[in-house]
Amino acid sequence: MNYMEKINEGIRFINGKSKINPTIGLVLGSGLGSLGDRIENPTIIEYKDIPNFPLSTVEGHKGQLILGQLGGKNVIAMQGRFHYYEGYPLWDVVFPIRVMIGLGIEKVIVTNAAGGVDEEFSPGDLMIINDHINFTGQNPLIGKNFDDLGPRFVDMTQVYDKELISIAKSVGKDQGIPLKEGIYMWFTGPTYETPAEVKLARILGASAVGMSTVPEVIIAAHQGIKVLGISCITNMAAGILDQPLKHEEVIETSLMVKDKFEKLVMEILLKI
Repeated sequence: MNYMEKINEGIRFINGKSKINPTIGLVLGSGLGSLGDRIENPTIIEYKDIPNFPLSTVEGHKGQLILGQLGGKNVIAMQGRFHYYEGYPLWDVVFPIRVMIGLGIEKVIVTNAAGGVDEEFSPGDLMIINDHINFTGQNPLIGKNFDDLGPRFVDMTQVYDKELISIAKSVGKDQGIPLKEGIYMWFTGPTYETPAEVKLARILGASAVGMSTVPEVIIAAHQGIKVLGISCITNMAAGILDQPLKHEEVIETSLMVKDKFEKLVMEILLKI
């Protein structure tokens, strides 16, 4: 079975479980999955039941799809994503995004937990992503291109949609939710960045660093899907506060800001 056949098999399976035709996809990162619990009239499908889906292995990622209504929109949400550092090839990491697009989404909101590189940031800040740096040397489009999905060479000039960014910033202002804005830099993980790597990231213009998101965004660009990216700054990156980094801290900070995060995304959904 080739890759396209696997995608179509996943699409058929999900269509057989839910009558929802989603227009917006949500990728919920570490500690941010509780937004999926607010989806109305939910159909919940565990990843392990979906043909060809990988399994999420990281704490803070439930490992299920939820289809239903949120903010007046038909949505499909990933409660938990996949990461390159889990050992999956990138075409498996992005497989759920391909399936979500095949189900009909036109926009995707990608979220993550990230380390703050900008020294004006604080843990608990929410950052709108306006661009990214792929520092891994990896790309999910390496290999055979499926022309039915998108072009061989993909323009990345404006991956993060300006209109969606404008709406998000307007919502933040209206709701009294302070928002940062900046560039996200993708490292493979699973090690956190060294102080020297964080210094390099700052020199290169990054505002935050993390281990996800960029592969999914590349696939969205490949298939012409509009993207809004939101990072939860869960900790300051290595070398800034001179203290060790722990995944427990990432989850803890994400849970502290979940109400603010959920309110922001719910209001954005109402306006897009």
